[in-house]
Amino acid sequence: MRQYVARRLLLFIPTLALIAVFVFAVVRWFPGDIVLVLTRDADFSAEDVAAERARLGLDKPVVEQFAVWSLNMLKGDLGKSLYSKRPVIEEMQQRLPVTVELGAIAILFSLLIGIPVGIVSAVRQDSLPDYLARSVAIGALSVPSFWLATMTILVLSLQFQWIPPLQYVPFFENPWENLQLMLFPGLILGINMSGALMRMTRATLLEVLRQDYIRTARAKGLLDRFVLYRHALKNTLIPVMAIIGLEMAHVIGGSVVLESIFGLPGVGKFVFDVVLGRDYPAIQAANLMLALFVLGINLLIDISQAFLDPRLRHN
Repeated sequence: MRQYVARRLLLFIPTLALIAVFVFAVVRWFPGDIVLVLTRDADFSAEDVAAERARLGLDKPVVEQFAVWSLNMLKGDLGKSLYSKRPVIEEMQQRLPVTVELGAIAILFSLLIGIPVGIVSAVRQDSLPDYLARSVAIGALSVPSFWLATMTILVLSLQFQWIPPLQYVPFFENPWENLQLMLFPGLILGINMSGALMRMTRATLLEVLRQDYIRTARAKGLLDRFVLYRHALKNTLIPVMAIIGLEMAHVIGGSVVLESIFGLPGVGKFVFDVVLGRDYPAIQAANLMLALFVLGINLLIDISQAFLDPRLRHN
């Protein structure tokens, strides 16, 4: 187990380094000049623009810019936003609780919907509940979250005269107002994520139910419910955990859209705003932090799977 964890940690470092290179390169390939954007509303001369570019370090070769940025990252300096002039780490810390709460609600809903429906679909294979569950799974995977969010707001406002609160309130200050704002985007994101969980739970459980040890358990006269919960589900949930890890990236992507639609002051809304404003230090730092978060979650999922299934350590 120690060797497996060491190997995964060694893979973690080059993966993060490649992501850093990719993020830095993509930001440099963005159309438009950030210095011209920053100076467009003021009466700057060409010399002033050149001085601003030198102050930001953009007059240096790209390789040198990347080396300086990487060294600052290793020191824990994520840079400052070009617009707010605040350290990016403070901006992220301020918004992170909102996105974590949204992600936790979404994962909770996806588990509550995806796993039970997947189990029913597998146990009642080729029946009406199975066909309905498979249709729901395909629908959850196909419907974009922004369309679902727009329809939800339209239906709630037109039919029930309800609109989401405009001001975010932390959960521990006022749980009721907080949930009014967070529940619907969390549910929408959870529905999107539940499609993959339904399909994976169904496929894995069907495969497990065809194994010899399940037939042996039934031949001994054990009740189907006992065989399902005691023997089949444990082995079914191991690959399902991998899907949960992959869905973390979906949480990040979905939060960008849903936080913008529902006006949540989270990391997703922050990323959306800094990309629109070409705030390249904030874009680089925010994307690298999000990548680090997703890689960390996947590392924990992989280690948990290897702990539960010893075969994975050797593969």
